[in-house]
Amino acid sequence: QVQLVESGGGLVQAGGSLRLSCAASGRTFIGLATGWFRQAPGKEREFVAVISWSGGSTLYADSVKGRFTISRDNAKNTVYLQMNSLKPEDTAVYYCAAKLGVVSGLSKDFASWGQGTQVTVSS
Repeated sequence: QVQLVESGGGLVQAGGSLRLSCAASGRTFIGLATGWFRQAPGKEREFVAVISWSGGSTLYADSVKGRFTISRDNAKNTVYLQMNSLKPEDTAVYYCAAKLGVVSGLSKDFASWGQGTQVTVSS
């Protein structure tokens, strides 16, 4: 099946930027949508962004809209999350996930998940 590996997390000061990558291996299916979710300590996992296979459809959480940009390069089997103007409240483990079909912001709709990458934003 599709396996996902996140990278690019780290420690950054408030106002800084990070670029996360989600690399897929195994068979990649036409129509695959890929999303980013995050989970802070003691908090519920929350939706961040999602992108369709073609890149023509995207959806963002209100908390990140205007600051984060999701994109993909299907030739490289990679989805990116460019994070700008980072805030301390963005601190979390970030996960990428994949599903077939239309974009969704519900974690239960995604069948494949990466291991997560830590993002820490200091004040």
